Amino acid sequence: MPAPGAVGQRSAAYRIGKRAFDVFFCTIFLFPAMLVVLFPLLVLNPIYNPGPLFFRPERMGRNCTAFRAWKFRTMVGEPTAPRGPDDPLETDRITPLGRFLRLTRFDELPQVFNVYRGEMSLIGPRPDDFAHACHYLRTIPGYRQRYTVRPGISGLAQIRLGYAQGIEATRRKTTADLTYIRNASLALDIWIFWRTMVTVWQMRGT
Repeated sequence: MPAPGAVGQRSAAYRIGKRAFDVFFCTIFLFPAMLVVLFPLLVLNPIYNPGPLFFRPERMGRNCTAFRAWKFRTMVGEPTAPRGPDDPLETDRITPLGRFLRLTRFDELPQVFNVYRGEMSLIGPRPDDFAHACHYLRTIPGYRQRYTVRPGISGLAQIRLGYAQGIEATRRKTTADLTYIRNASLALDIWIFWRTMVTVWQMRGT
């Protein structure tokens, strides 16, 4: 049995190590990758995806607070009406260039800025749309516990289940996220990071 305080010390050490892991891997891998993707998009976006290069959706962050995520925009136009928490993804609004960005998950790369700001982690529960998340807080048991940690660019639920669409899929995602939180470790984070890279290489994003 661990000595008194050992769990707390281990948790503190994990939090410090995780933050160092986030900054290191974002600086060494993701930030340079974002720059590599950014420069071609500056040329291609006005032709194949006219409009702003970036998209700043409102997401729910740690302790259920709102923040603005950074993403490369993959959809055209504005929705005719706000999408509800159980509505399907508006795939008809995804541009051909946006579809490629989603398949490779390159659209997520600008979230390195959210990691640097401390709003997100490299690995953790994926942050949901803020309005949808407020609904899930009321309807899905355990959902609030997802936000006891920083949300992540990738996570266990994402590599196991892919894109979660609707309330039932979000229930399954919540179960996987709570499993991650209970078993959180740097070894698990590194494994999820590796599996995410495999998904990117195989272009199996959504």
